[in-house]
Formats: sequence, structure tokens, C-alpha cells
Amino acid sequence: MAKLRTALGLFFYCCAIWLVLDYVYTAYLAPMGPSPRVRSAIYSHGLAQSFDGEDRWGFARYRFVTNSLGFRDAVVRDVPLTAATRRILLIGDSFTEGIGVPFEQSFAGLLQAAGQQRADKIEFLNAGVVSYAPTIYYKKIKHWLNQGLRFDEVIVFSDISDVADEATRNSCLDDQKQLPKNCIPLSAAPAGPPEWRLSDSFSMSIRLFNLFRYQLYWFSGVTQDQVLNNHVHSDWTIAGAAVGDGYNPLGIEGGVQRSIESMQALADLLRSRGIPLTIAVYPHPMQLSLDDRNSRQVTIWQDFCTRNCKAFINLFPAFFAIKDAHRDWYLRLFIKGDVHFSVEGNALVYQEVARLVFP
Repeated sequence: MAKLRTALGLFFYCCAIWLVLDYVYTAYLAPMGPSPRVRSAIYSHGLAQSFDGEDRWGFARYRFVTNSLGFRDAVVRDVPLTAATRRILLIGDSFTEGIGVPFEQSFAGLLQAAGQQRADKIEFLNAGVVSYAPTIYYKKIKHWLNQGLRFDEVIVFSDISDVADEATRNSCLDDQKQLPKNCIPLSAAPAGPPEWRLSDSFSMSIRLFNLFRYQLYWFSGVTQDQVLNNHVHSDWTIAGAAVGDGYNPLGIEGGVQRSIESMQALADLLRSRGIPLTIAVYPHPMQLSLDDRNSRQVTIWQDFCTRNCKAFINLFPAFFAIKDAHRDWYLRLFIKGDVHFSVEGNALVYQEVARLVFP
């Protein structure tokens, strides 16, 4: 018993020392700094203007920079409302923002770098942010057009999760008279910094815990199965999938209808300004795993584009070509344990989009 008490005492003593060292490291040697993410009373949320700091996603911690518009960029720079060269606005959600990778390795960053290397330069502005969907695409683009921002084309990267976003939280972004119950209007959203999290003071401990949990789940197959075959924001395209309450209050069809209506509002707005619209679609790991080649995500926006778009970019075939050729397609194209693009996945999107925008 005495040996047990000694062992426990030594264990807790070592834990206390670890936590003290972790706190000092997190607070003074490697502080996270302010977040680039801000709220918007006009389009829900966005990014701080002229930000130069860091962001994190999972185990990744990377430099995060925005320009004077609050769009993710390679360097802090002043972006004039009008440009002397051709300008293309990109918008989408976390995939377009380039979450988990440096800007230079995201497909938006690759397009911008390639556009600036051309004799006839093309500027790409990346207005994409985590959790955007058609309602916010429309609201944000309308806002910047009203502010005098000028661009020659818009490419919307429609994510599969848009339907879930429109069916759930985006139903709270309409005019106050139309809001469902329990919605908080944008103007009443709380301001100020995000709430304190344990990882803000003990980053190494949280990372060690998550690493252990993550590896345990991955080796047991739980995480892999969830990513590939049971992801709540992807399963609306899979016939017979059990979606539970993941699409309340509007349901899948309500989310689809709302997505189309908001995209139509965007198409009409751009048409009134003489700005062509292109829509690009791409699969999540679930669509690749379950062989959803003729996905409803493709058919909906392909049909929409026959009436409203300059072009439709279907990235499904390019992704399925990698899957068909490589057994390790998931680890090639996506961040391990996640649905977002890896560096190679971003490069694939860049290559396919570049075929259209760089004739």
C-alpha cells in the first residue's frame, strides 16, 4: 500500500509539474494570439481586416493573413475597390478558405499565384470562410458590391454541407419577420472575443490528449468510418441514409430548396451587374467511399447552371480518377481524420479550375 501511495504521489507530482510547464509554454512562449474570425451583422461572420497571425485546425497551426477587405490572402495588402486587371471573386466555405493548410498551398492561393505570374494578370480574391453557404454567399457579395467592390466574375465553390447549413442555422439569417422560433437576429449577436477554452492555457496537454484519442479511434476504425461513410453534412446525397435530426428544422428538401433560392438571388444580382457566375462542385470523402458518382450535388447545380451560369465545373470525375487509381486515395486527397482537402487535394482542385480560367 505504501508503494502504491508513493507511486500515486509521484504521478500527481509529475502531472502538476507538466501542467505548470504547459501553462508557461502556452501563455508566454507560444501564445495563440487573437483569432482572425469576427462576427458580422450583415452576413453572419467573416474575417478581420488586415490580420497577420495564426489560426489552427485540428493539430495544424499555421500562419493566417487577410487583406484590407478581410479576405484570406498571402500578405497583408490594401485591395482597391477597382482593379486595372481582370479580377475573379472566389467564394465558398471552409474548403475555399483553405482550412488546415497555408494559403500558398490552398487552391485559392495557387490560383492567385498563377494569375499574378501571367503577362495578362488575373487577381483572385478569396471571400470564402468557414461555414458559409448560399444565403451568406448572396449577402456577402451583395454587401461588397454595394461598397463599390468591382470584379469581373464570381466562382462559387458549392460544398455538400451547404444543404445542411441552409436547413439548420441559416434559417435564422432571414428578415426578422420570417425568422423561425429560437433564432437570434444578426444585429443581436453577442460581440467581443470568443469564450475562454482550456486549450488557451494548456495547449500541449489538450493536443496530447487529442492525439491519444485520435489515434485510438483511427486504429479502431471509428474515425475512418465516420469520415468515409457516416458524415452528417454529406449524407443527404446518399439514398436511404439515416440523417436523424441533422437537418432540422427545414429537413433535407427544405435545405435544398433554400440553397437553390439563395443561389438564384445571387445569380440574379450578378446578372443585373453584368457579372458572369460559375459554380464548381466537388465530393466529400463519403461520396467517394460510397461511389456516389452521379451525385445529387452534381445534378442540382448542373441543372441550375444551364439557366444561370457562364460555366459549371464538375470536380467529381477528377477525384474519382484518383480514387480509382490509388488505394490510399483518402490519405492523398484529404487531411487524415477530416473531410477537408490536403495539400494534394487542393492542388487537384487548382489544376481542374485552372483549365477553365487560364485559357
